[in-house]
Amino acid sequence: IKVDDGGKIVDVKFKTFGCGSAIASSSYITERVRGMSLDDALKIRNTDIAKELCLPPVKLHCSMLAEDAIRSAIKDFRTKRGGNIIHATDAKPAASQSMAV
Repeated sequence: IKVDDGGKIVDVKFKTFGCGSAIASSSYITERVRGMSLDDALKIRNTDIAKELCLPPVKLHCSMLAEDAIRSAIKDFRTKRGGNIIHATDAKPAASQSMAV
């Protein structure tokens, strides 16, 4: 994920190996979290993904993987950045911080 100094996700990428439902779930979450704050992105649940994509019960694990992936990327970003994210109201224009998923 790529996060600006205000804590907004400005870019997100994924690499998925699997079925169409896994790819669709990953693609959906990347589009959905772009422009969100890290905290708002953490509020997305696999049930939201599954409902939006109309995934059958046998494919619910794909939406779980997408939720886990974004949570892991945010955790990794915060760990490497030291957990210090400036709130959007305090942000000053600056270069974006980048962390690969």
